[in-house]
Amino acid sequence: MKRRTFLKSTAAFIAFGASRVMAQDAPDLSLLKAARALRDEPYVPNTTPLSAPFADLDYDAFRGIRPIEGVTAGLPHGDRFAVDLLPPGLYFPDPVKVDRMTPDGLQEIAFSPQVFSYEPRYFDDIPETSPGAGFTGMRLRYPLNAPDRMDEVLVMQGASYFRAIGEAMVYGLSARTVAVGTGGPEAEEFPRFVHLRMHAAEGDAVRVEGVIDSPSLTGHLDMTLYPGRNTEMAISTTIFPRVDIADIGIAPLTSMYLKGPMLSAVSDDFRPRVHDSDVLVIRNGAGEHLWRPIANPRNVETSAFGDVSPKSFGLYQTARRYEDFQDTEARYHDRPSAKVTPQGDWGAGAVMLVELPTGDEFMDNIVAFWRPQNALMAGQEYRFDYRLTWTRDQPDLGHLPTILQARSGREHNRPGFRRYVIDVAAPADDTMLVASTNDGAEITGESTFALPGQSATRMTFLFSPGDLQSAEIRVSLRGSDGTPLSPVWLHRWTPARDGGV
Repeated sequence: MKRRTFLKSTAAFIAFGASRVMAQDAPDLSLLKAARALRDEPYVPNTTPLSAPFADLDYDAFRGIRPIEGVTAGLPHGDRFAVDLLPPGLYFPDPVKVDRMTPDGLQEIAFSPQVFSYEPRYFDDIPETSPGAGFTGMRLRYPLNAPDRMDEVLVMQGASYFRAIGEAMVYGLSARTVAVGTGGPEAEEFPRFVHLRMHAAEGDAVRVEGVIDSPSLTGHLDMTLYPGRNTEMAISTTIFPRVDIADIGIAPLTSMYLKGPMLSAVSDDFRPRVHDSDVLVIRNGAGEHLWRPIANPRNVETSAFGDVSPKSFGLYQTARRYEDFQDTEARYHDRPSAKVTPQGDWGAGAVMLVELPTGDEFMDNIVAFWRPQNALMAGQEYRFDYRLTWTRDQPDLGHLPTILQARSGREHNRPGFRRYVIDVAAPADDTMLVASTNDGAEITGESTFALPGQSATRMTFLFSPGDLQSAEIRVSLRGSDGTPLSPVWLHRWTPARDGGV
């Protein structure tokens, strides 16, 4: 090995022994007051650059830093959970204070380079200290898929991001505590965790708090995690604006969409699909179910779905077979969907969808969130309660049948037209397609018919944008008496990357 032998366990305990505040010395263990008080202090960014061994790491070297079992990995937290503390480096330069409730009281584990192991091919001697460095988050484990194996169930690391999984899932899309300026004309602001706290686990549930900080706001995340087949979170987010904020994002979900059957020519790739999510599903305050396929557009596209008291919204992965993706490594078919269910009345506002162009699958390019109609005002306090569900299930559409797939392609014998086909899991008897689009664009050739050998209906039509550079398309399947037989299918058409329809 290029580095010196790691410290013996007893000496190591002295080096990174936990500092402890007994419970009776801290009667109020909530971080809410700390987040509120921080709002009244000037924002102080982290400007200390990382030093060795965490500075200037590439992806492989960063992966070569590992928490040590029993020291910073696999720390028991109650009877059913364990926690890992995560190192700095690469995309994660900012230190986060991490503490947790133990039977002996509130405990913070002191940071040191010595609490990690290092892959010898990337690291030489490891210094005793690393000024400016600290833990950058934490990972919770739980016997999710087998009683004798502690699987990852939650990771909180980077800005105010967190992500979770349930049974038989692999990590995919992420959530955030809050979004600021996402999809707007100015640079996006990324509030970051500065303090995480794990409360005592209670059986199969555990409560986690976080304090976030940024130039525009401070905030408090209060999350109770319930792992299982579907992993559930009960979340309260409280925001303390330092300035008036009009472009806030509540309960943001962040995902990746590169290509799929709606516009497969975006990427020359052997796989038929490459995405963490493929549709935004909204149940609005009027009781409508909206089904909006996600796109990898030519330019940044921001869509607003105005609403009052939304019932739910979520980013879903609806393709669930290996054959849909043909990717043995990424396992996109096993990645979770995430659904936000507001608790209480969120008032007027809009579900926002931001779609960014991307040429690869390595960076998230999709964001969905709730934006209140009125700006959040400096000096005030705003709380949003919701449930967040991580699931493999198909979207809950009430009594309506699901949309099986949607595809599109150019109509080669009619230049300037694009054909859309949408398959719905409903019988085709006595049905009609109801479609609309912007003035100046054209929808023609609408028809519905049964698919061979299936109790499913295909809706199809031709679309021409005319001289428009974008157009909204709204489609639904209805009975002859006007009864809805499908969700409302929504699509924003924009020119392809070659400028064609």
